[in-house]
Amino acid sequence: MIETKEVIAFFDRLAPDWDAELIRNDEVINIILDNAGVTEGKEVLDVACGTGVLIPDYLKRKVKSVTGIDISPRMAELAREKFPQEHVTILCGDVEMADFGKQFDCIVVYNAFPHFPDPNRLIRTLSGLLRPGGRLTVAHGMSREKIDAHHHDTASHVSNGLMPAEDLSAIFEKTLTVTSVISNEQMYQVVGEKEN
Repeated sequence: MIETKEVIAFFDRLAPDWDAELIRNDEVINIILDNAGVTEGKEVLDVACGTGVLIPDYLKRKVKSVTGIDISPRMAELAREKFPQEHVTILCGDVEMADFGKQFDCIVVYNAFPHFPDPNRLIRTLSGLLRPGGRLTVAHGMSREKIDAHHHDTASHVSNGLMPAEDLSAIFEKTLTVTSVISNEQMYQVVGEKEN
């Protein structure tokens, strides 16, 4: 079982070097955000936003607002420093306990899903934060095998491993209509849309 305090300590420790260690594939990120429905005028919730690695991508797409949330105080602090824009809000906290006071058009969990202790509860919570017609996406910018190998070496105590995309899709189907399931050499993504 993943302990929240261990996750916080782990990511607080990694935060100062996070951006320097980042491996980005812009083509994959664009596919992920296209499938996630991140387009002009949308309100986006970035779950486990870290230092805000996707925030420049959202801004490039002219979204109406970005709300980032991360359980690591250090990650959230760095994201706040990097993105002082008025329509970007960075919160520190547990997304499953947070009261945002609104719903979102797009919710993105990028490169973070294995660190949540209860996938069913997370997807149920996030589905409730979507507006009708909104989309939830869980995605990774590399293959499931690479993610699991990476976590096995460095983060096994704070990772459940990444479940097969078909299994995650089955969880999505309890609350959403699944629109994309991708698990290949380059990426992993499941997208669900809330009924109007």
